[in-house]
Amino acid sequence: MEKILDKFLRYVSFDTQSSEESPSQPSTAKQLKLLSQLQGELQQMGIEASLDEYGYVMATIPANTASNAPKLGFIAHVDTSPDAPGCNIKPQIIENYDGGDVVLGDGKSLKVSEFPEMQLYRGQTLITTDGTTLLGADDKAGVAEIMCAAEYMMTHPEFKHGEVKIAFTPDEEIGRGVVKFDVKKFGADYGYTMDGGMIGELEYENFNAAGAKIHIAGRNIHPGYAKNKMINACLVAMELNAMLPIEQRPEYTQGYEGFIHLTSFKGVVEEADLNYIIRDHDAAKLEVKKQIVQDAVDFINKKYGNIVTAEIKDQYRNMREMVEPHFHVVENAMKAMEMAGVVPRVQPIRGGTDGANLSYMGLPCPNIFAGGHNFHGKLEFVPLESMQKATEVILNIIKLYAQ
Repeated sequence: MEKILDKFLRYVSFDTQSSEESPSQPSTAKQLKLLSQLQGELQQMGIEASLDEYGYVMATIPANTASNAPKLGFIAHVDTSPDAPGCNIKPQIIENYDGGDVVLGDGKSLKVSEFPEMQLYRGQTLITTDGTTLLGADDKAGVAEIMCAAEYMMTHPEFKHGEVKIAFTPDEEIGRGVVKFDVKKFGADYGYTMDGGMIGELEYENFNAAGAKIHIAGRNIHPGYAKNKMINACLVAMELNAMLPIEQRPEYTQGYEGFIHLTSFKGVVEEADLNYIIRDHDAAKLEVKKQIVQDAVDFINKKYGNIVTAEIKDQYRNMREMVEPHFHVVENAMKAMEMAGVVPRVQPIRGGTDGANLSYMGLPCPNIFAGGHNFHGKLEFVPLESMQKATEVILNIIKLYAQ
């Protein structure tokens, strides 16, 4: 079997950044290069695999046992976040990590004082960035883990399993990962996304999510003659943002606390654009947050004369109500972790996964750790041993359902 490190390094070499600005599916054609690669690798293993026009790889490993096991699906996304550069990734491999700070390059370091969880991985192998790009462990670690589990099953016929489904998706990072996903065609009874963070994470509830796009039309007048005429869109944008509650920014929240997060701001005197993501585990509280944003927009429009337009749209919902009726999917995942010597850390996702939308599309789909830390940025890293354990958890889940 090929080592998981080799698979992971191969997958992160592909630039697969998705784009919110693109209306196509997938949003960037470059994602198809890795998706096509994965289809080919599955076929080389002897697994039937397809790649459709929307960028979905779907594959089936037939059952090799007479047990009436449910069909299990394992899902990961290939795209990386638009929040940091995703091309020309040069991973650093740090063997026998000594528990101290790690110099990345480009003036950046992973400091234990800022990320004390690093010391949990003393003696292990860390894979980091070189400080100039993200790493892509979100979610190419999940991709590699699923591919290793598939290869194990195909090379170990003595390992008994029911029918196993595999899917790789594009555009998860921009909230469109399974918009066109055909759950019926996929054919799984239950699913798991391998898209969580540090080792042990298991999540079956996530944020309810909305996004807000706000445009401000200013009035640009020569500053020497601007009195009572100019409307500086940048300053109006700053005023609007200052009206939103500071304590509901993500840097001040944790656990089940939601937030209103300004993700981008572009502007000149003539016009400005603000983009927000709005999150809360409680659907009613999400509605309150959306109204807070709308109230700020309405106030600015009343003050300046309808210069602001706002588009506030729901993105995904909390999967909990769809997973709880099938709670065995959570219980078996916990048991599978314990079998691998991993302590389960059941917690709410402070974000979302393809599994949230899939759960509402009829495929109950909790989320399992892929092993990475500091996603979406240049300080991203993943311990090799966490990826190895995730592969073991996948196989243990399959084993439990086949018994």
